[in-house]
Amino acid sequence: MRITVVRGDITQQHVDAVVNAANSSLLGGGGVDGAIHRRGGPAILAECRELRSSRYPDGLPAGQAVATTAGSLPCRWVIHTVGPVHSRHEDRSALLASCHTESLRVAGELGAETVAFPAISTGVYRWPLSHAAQIATRAVKNAGSQVAEVRFVLFSEEALAAFRAALEAAG
Repeated sequence: MRITVVRGDITQQHVDAVVNAANSSLLGGGGVDGAIHRRGGPAILAECRELRSSRYPDGLPAGQAVATTAGSLPCRWVIHTVGPVHSRHEDRSALLASCHTESLRVAGELGAETVAFPAISTGVYRWPLSHAAQIATRAVKNAGSQVAEVRFVLFSEEALAAFRAALEAAG
């Protein structure tokens, strides 16, 4: 698997699947989640509502992943995953790693060859950027996925630098 790190807008990535840093409601929100729902249009929200009324009546649990259409996005699927809120009192690293491995598992089931990830949990969920980057890159490297390319798409120079450093450190 090839892993790349780029600065950009995840909603403009021409890949098979884009990972959405969703909230458990699956009904849109701020940050990456809001951007994906706005740019992807109502088809994504319609499928998310169907998931809420069937498989996930209580919402998608942190660390799990589920796919929907990509609507108007330049990709085929959106893989929604709920990152954990960072805690100084409880180690939730395994949940953050699971967001990445579960997203890659879903991507593999869909037959996706290219997947774009944002910096999950680093926004309003307050995960320290460098630590999140280390967990994310390690999880992706060790996932054993059939996906050919994973692209971390970062919105800021700070995030780009953190993910580049983490990828170099991971070998």
